[in-house]
Formats: sequence, structure tokens, C-alpha cells
Amino acid sequence: MKPVVAVVGRPNVGKSTLFNALSGETRAIVENTPGVTRDRIYATATWLNHTFTLIDTGGIEPESNDVILSQMRDQAEIAIQTADVIVFLTDARQGLQDADTQVAEMLRKSRKPVVLVVNKVDSFQNQMDDVYEFYNLGIGDPIPVSAVSKTGFGDMLDRIVSYFPKETEGEEEDEIPKIAIVGKPNVGKSSLVNKIAGENRVIVSEIAGTTRDAVDTKVVYQGREYTLIDTAGLRRKNKIKEEIERFSIIRAVAAVERADIVLMMIDADEGVTEQDAHIAGIAHERGKGVIIVVNKWDKVEKDDKTIYRFTESVREKLSYMSYAEIVFISALTGQRIGRLFELIDMVLANQSLRVQTGVLNEIITEAVVMQQPPSDKGRRLKIFYVTQVGVKPPTFVVFVNDKELMHFSYTRYLENKIREAFGFRGTPLRFLIRERKEKDQV
Repeated sequence: MKPVVAVVGRPNVGKSTLFNALSGETRAIVENTPGVTRDRIYATATWLNHTFTLIDTGGIEPESNDVILSQMRDQAEIAIQTADVIVFLTDARQGLQDADTQVAEMLRKSRKPVVLVVNKVDSFQNQMDDVYEFYNLGIGDPIPVSAVSKTGFGDMLDRIVSYFPKETEGEEEDEIPKIAIVGKPNVGKSSLVNKIAGENRVIVSEIAGTTRDAVDTKVVYQGREYTLIDTAGLRRKNKIKEEIERFSIIRAVAAVERADIVLMMIDADEGVTEQDAHIAGIAHERGKGVIIVVNKWDKVEKDDKTIYRFTESVREKLSYMSYAEIVFISALTGQRIGRLFELIDMVLANQSLRVQTGVLNEIITEAVVMQQPPSDKGRRLKIFYVTQVGVKPPTFVVFVNDKELMHFSYTRYLENKIREAFGFRGTPLRFLIRERKEKDQV
């Protein structure tokens, strides 16, 4: 489970510059993921042997000081709710502002680890007096950086990763499957949690004080324990649509990172919206098992083709995740909740499924005979062998003579053949293409 780091700060202090500098090339992955089309909110970053999810809370439009302060408080609230570590970015040139002081007070009360970073320090010799001013915030030692020239990053990142939870803690806890319930506001996420917990009288405990202060619900269904992560909770004070959407997506990112399986809840009346596609894209890109849960199905007027038409529509809009299972439920009445848990158990099993190399290569050899690999300028792709190297999601290394010849469409063809043979329903598959010289082959 990757830790989540959120960046908070006033307009024009350099949040996006810092975000881009830290996320580096990885942000292209986010941009190229089908369904993830909006402005970058999150990215994967790495420091030494630590990988973490970086969230840019962004989104402040400086209309007036009052608006800036209220939106900074909203940002801080989001960071407090979702992040393991909060980076509070300030500006050495503008100096300490009232808004900085008030947000620092919120962050201090949260008891979350806060790393105070002072940006735009171009000369560590000449500007240290400007940096020392930020000791007045009372949230620890300010770390001087320049996001533009990437100076001071080592100290900042060392401080950030020092707050990450130790790997060994809570291993027993991790054996319980974590199920994140994501989707737009008011789609019925909390209703589903309440129905599952209430109907079965199986709440073991409510786990308050997990790293993100979300209340996870531990339930038992037919003798098996699960942890439900509900992303509802936070209601926005401001009613600006883009802000609500941005913040609900930030919460979804944090929940998806922690989960084994993502239940993507969709309103039966609305179908798949752009925001649904965005959140589903996050789950896909993160390699999580996905079940599309169509809620409020009891309210839809139906004929014998209704489910077929709705399924086709979902498949069309989420075409990049054809592996995802679809279930039609009513969180209100409990309709098909039993079926939902059957699918959860199936997807959990498929995420951890391992295929023997010998059997796998028989399937690949057959696939290559049925459809010749692509060629370019007289040179044809050769697939030497394939082996599975990981689970959650199942990950395969394909050894070939020339990576450039391994077109996306042929990788998709091989994926489909592997799925036909072994199932893997509900989970994405990952393929890593490696080149080998022909003389290296035995």
C-alpha cells in the first residue's frame, strides 16, 4: 500500500511546479491512461526505495483574500482526511501571510505529520532570514527549496519519507481484503456499507484512526472478513461543481491506493458519467480488481432488453476495462448483495492467480500460430517465451527479439488469449516487454 502525500498552499507558491518536479516522467502514465483525461491531480513519485502517491490539492482561484483562505481551509481538510503526510508549501519571496498562519493552525490540530517547505529560495546563503520567519508557524523546521531548480529536494524528501509507516506494522491486518467503494457523491456508497453491515448484523468493529482518519467498516459475510473503505464522508461547503469533482476524485485516489478491489458505483438513472470514467481509469491504472456496481436498479423501468442495453453502454464507455464484472443492485433493498460478494471473492482469487510457465507458453505458442506476429521492413517479431512474475495484478514478462515490433494491438491479442484460457475475470493484467538477442536463446 503506497503512502499518500498531499501538497497544500496558497496560490502562486509553486505547488504545480513542485508536483511536476517530483512526479517527473510518471505523470505521462496518468495522462495516457484511458478515462483519465482531466487535469493532473495525482502521480506516482519515488525517493530512494520509497514509492508514494503525490496529490496536488490545487484549485484555488484568487478572487479575494476571503475566498483564498476558505479554499485553503478546504484543501487542508482534504489533505488531513486523505494523506499520510502533508507538505505545506510557502513562498520565501512573499513572506509569511495571514492565510499561512490560519492553515498552519488547522494542520497542527490534525495531528498529521506536516512537512513545512519554503519555496523560491534561489540562494541558500542570502535568503535564510526569509526562511527563518516561517518558524513562527509553529509546525516544525522550515525546509528551503527551489521547485524550479530542484534544489533542497533531498532534505525535503528525506523528511517526507521519515513519516511513512514501517512495512512490518499491521501485516496481519493486510490479510483482510480491502474493498474501496468509489463513485460520485449521492450514488449510494454509504447506503451500501450500511446495508451490508446492518443486514448481516456482522460489524466486528469500526476502525477509527486509520492513517487517513476515514472510518473503515470491518464486516463478516458468510464467514469471511472484509474491510470496506467508504469514500463518502466529506461534504463540500462550496458548491462549485469542479471543486466538488476534484475533491471527490482526490478521496477516490487515496481509497483506491489502499484497496485490493474497487467497487465502482454507478447510478442506474445516469449511466456512466465522465467523472465515473475518470475514477474507473484511476483503478485501472493502479492495477486494482474492479467490479462495476450499478445501484438503484430497483427504480429503473425494465423490459427484457434493459440489462443488455445498459451493459453495452457501460462496456462502450469503459472499453479499456472489459475485464471488469458488472452487477446490478439496490443498496436500499439489498437486492443482489449476495451476488456482489460472490464476485468480490472471485476477483480476489483471480488477482492472486498464478499460471505455470509451461502451460502459459503452450497458450502463447498456439496464439502465435493462429495470428502471425507483426513485422516491419522485413523483420518479424519473435516471441521467445512468457513468464508470470507477479500478482495483484497478475504481471507477465514477454521476451521478444525486438520491443519496437511488439505493437499494442498484438499485446492485447495475447492478453485476450490468456484470458480465454485462464479467466482472470475482474482484474487487469500487466505486460512487461523485454528484448533478448536470438543467440541468447537455448
